[in-house]
Amino acid sequence: MIKTLQNALRVKDIRNRLLFTFLMILVIRFGSQLPVPGTDPSKMGDFWSKLKAGDAFNFLSAVSGGSYENFSVLALGISPYITSSIIVQLLTIAIPKLEELQKGGQEGRKKIQELTRYVTVILALIQATAMSIGFGNRGLFLEEAWFNVPSAVFCLTAGSAFLMWIGERITQNGIGNGISVVLLVNILSGLPDDLLTIYNSFMLNKSVAVTVVIAVFVVAVLAAIVAFAILLNQGERRIPVQYAQKVVGRRSVGGRSSHIPIKANTAGVIPVIFTSSLLSLPTMVTQFVEIDPSSVGARIIAFLNSGNWFRPSVPYYSLGAVLYIAMIIAFAYFYTSITFNPMEIADNMKKSGGFIPGIRPGKPTSDYLTNTLNHMVIIGALGLTVIAIFPMILTGVFNVGNLSLLGTSLLIIVGVIIETLKSIEAKMVAREYESIF
Repeated sequence: MIKTLQNALRVKDIRNRLLFTFLMILVIRFGSQLPVPGTDPSKMGDFWSKLKAGDAFNFLSAVSGGSYENFSVLALGISPYITSSIIVQLLTIAIPKLEELQKGGQEGRKKIQELTRYVTVILALIQATAMSIGFGNRGLFLEEAWFNVPSAVFCLTAGSAFLMWIGERITQNGIGNGISVVLLVNILSGLPDDLLTIYNSFMLNKSVAVTVVIAVFVVAVLAAIVAFAILLNQGERRIPVQYAQKVVGRRSVGGRSSHIPIKANTAGVIPVIFTSSLLSLPTMVTQFVEIDPSSVGARIIAFLNSGNWFRPSVPYYSLGAVLYIAMIIAFAYFYTSITFNPMEIADNMKKSGGFIPGIRPGKPTSDYLTNTLNHMVIIGALGLTVIAIFPMILTGVFNVGNLSLLGTSLLIIVGVIIETLKSIEAKMVAREYESIF
């Protein structure tokens, strides 16, 4: 990785792109410190300390770069765009017209991207309205005025749209996928707080020798988790494909070998995001609606709150983790089923004269791909579960504070860094080809 960056810095175009990306990062971090006009950030901080009691809240805080805590103009972060992208992707499966656009080349993808932008603004507007009204009722605003909510909604929506614009500019003029880079920067901004949390939980008031041993152990555990995340992100099974040789005129074409890569973690972090969001929705609603703590509804909400899992004092609440794991596996199968079509791949192979050695073309090939995919999905889902559940165990068993860089955030960090390095290498290879020709 270091060698790749050293080689990249020798190329002027890549240096300029890296500089542009760095300047955009500074803009993002500056905007994260600007509170919405008319609000009291201290009240938001007090409220957030009570609100952040589950995995989804930790993830929202991480992807917003801490902007939630001070209710800055970038408090919505890039979440509306992520949700919009998922919605549009699902709609392309359900609506034939959108599916045609998706397969319609560059122009079709531009229209899909434009639709994603519109949906992003709509979702940002809805989320901004809900947040402004809900937090406003909790005394977020400095003084009561009719324009408080509209101004807050405008600032939050504009901030989310601005982040989306910055992401697109980074993609065009910087390095890597801009939206992913924005997400990475926001998550990494929580690193100092996480290090402080680990220090206060395990090393505070300990002797130097004990502190060193604990520090070495913590580093070893983090290195193991990162290595596992890289393995999960990069792991894939390559199914060999052979193309039959045929004669066209006086030339022989075909006869080449290829492969179909099936990743271990085909669905990425989407299953964890879906599951965390659904389970945390009741907890989020109760922050704005009064509910009797002794009622059945309150107990169900406590059961769904990941902040209560793995606590020795209330072991029965840990049954919620079983539901959490089951939902991750279910969503992994669901999302993979709509993004990977074995029948379509088998048909395309048959039309182009390709076949899997030992497997007949057509339905047998489709069945073989489906069985292989199912095996890979369960491996990926279980790997996701291990990484997602680890910070919850730390929080419950050892009473460690919220660690935003573990769990889902860690998978995103690993994926984005690998993707960005590949983008740098691709630009360097492209430059070498240009210099040759």
